[in-house]
Amino acid sequence: MTRQRILTTAGGKDMPSRMIDLRPIGHIVGIMIAVLGVLMLIPAVVDGMAGSGDGRVFLTCATITFGTGGLVTLATRNSTGQALSVRQAFLLTIAIWTMVPLFGALPFLLGVTQSRFIDAYFEAVSGITTTGSTVLVGLDRLPAGINLWRGMLNWLGGLGIAFIAMIFLPVMRVGGMQFFRTEGFDTLGKVMPRATDIALNLLGIYVALTVACALTYLAIGMTRLDAVVHAMASIATGGFSPRDNSFGNYTGAGEYAGALFMILGSLPYIRYVQLVSGSARPILRDSQIRAYLRWLAMAVIAVTAWRVLTTGAPLEPTFRATLFNLTSIMSSTGFFTGDFAVWGSFSMVVAFIIGVIGACSSSSAAGLTVFRVQVMIAAIGAQLRLIAAPSRIVPVKYEGRSVDGETMRSIIMYVCAYILLIGILSVAITLLGVDAESALFAAWTSLGNIGYGYGPLVARTGTFIDFPDGAIILMTIAMLMGRLALLAVFVVLLPRFWIR
Repeated sequence: MTRQRILTTAGGKDMPSRMIDLRPIGHIVGIMIAVLGVLMLIPAVVDGMAGSGDGRVFLTCATITFGTGGLVTLATRNSTGQALSVRQAFLLTIAIWTMVPLFGALPFLLGVTQSRFIDAYFEAVSGITTTGSTVLVGLDRLPAGINLWRGMLNWLGGLGIAFIAMIFLPVMRVGGMQFFRTEGFDTLGKVMPRATDIALNLLGIYVALTVACALTYLAIGMTRLDAVVHAMASIATGGFSPRDNSFGNYTGAGEYAGALFMILGSLPYIRYVQLVSGSARPILRDSQIRAYLRWLAMAVIAVTAWRVLTTGAPLEPTFRATLFNLTSIMSSTGFFTGDFAVWGSFSMVVAFIIGVIGACSSSSAAGLTVFRVQVMIAAIGAQLRLIAAPSRIVPVKYEGRSVDGETMRSIIMYVCAYILLIGILSVAITLLGVDAESALFAAWTSLGNIGYGYGPLVARTGTFIDFPDGAIILMTIAMLMGRLALLAVFVVLLPRFWIR
């Protein structure tokens, strides 16, 4: 963590008629880019030890990245110690998720993949946003360093997403996340005294989960590279795999282990922080976690029963494959085993619905999130009771607390915008020459950071390599929007955001 201070809304009001000071934003982003350059040395060493030419490529990329980040950091060093305003928090969040992939794409541009910029940036954005979609084929034949780098992008993105979800989004008041600034979720106050304390605790938990996952994968027979990359992608709910058939080589115990760690990675990280601080009650009584597990279980049981009854497939293998793939979709991870698309229309509808819902807020998972869906269900129930008894006062409640009007409006706007954008993106991708089925699931998987692809245009390779450039650009934008909580992107496009 940098020493840059992060303030709450009360302390971060902007002075009227003043431009936004970009130096604090540049300083933090510069540090992150410099750190990214240092981390590129890890795959450089791996490829160097293996005798791969990509080792030198990673050294070159590391030099460019560290040098650029270092120069930006030095140029903005006079901004340290300043508190970030809410507007600066918006810009910082957007700058992180757009600039870091720009440098993260360098190994794909200059390395053995020799990707075009549009494909390299797509791959890096997919990694950092923990989407897991790819335009690369022949993953099994790529040097170990490039596959390790893909896993590292997932892992770094998941860590950054969890931190931003806990620290920035409640302050930015986006998508109803301001609700988590009270009671046990007040990450800037009651749970931990400072943001750095949260970051350190989160980092320790994140590393511990990743190590436990990697050791488990090694125990079930994965190679060292596969275990490490799959572990980083599982905990980050990212979905990048060093194998073209993802978890297809590790069916059986691998599917059960993968489902477990994908679930662990999609729970609210603030609950883990509370757990290691000695309080187990919050994680056990969290209604969001209970609803997430309940809805996932219902989906798995329904699809398993459907497949067994309609195809006569054996129960245990069917249940195992269904558990793994539906967990991967709802947690927005993107791993797969077998050809999920042949499971039938009922399975596809269930998968689409739980993909839209997503997993828990304050985790690295994406989608609408269980919290927002719970609040929307509660709002619908309250409205129905109000229609039946117009004279009653029927508040919308979540975990026994009333949801204030500002939070309710924010959630309604977010949900409506999310659903509307899926439709708009689907139509736009279709107009670029993509068939309707592939376009719909491309919008769904990109905006929800899910990673799965369906449709005729995906079937040949299991990737998005056959999509036209325009569709790749739209999917890249959608991945960033899905990770940036949608409205954050629209807010910075307003002229009054810059000068007021």
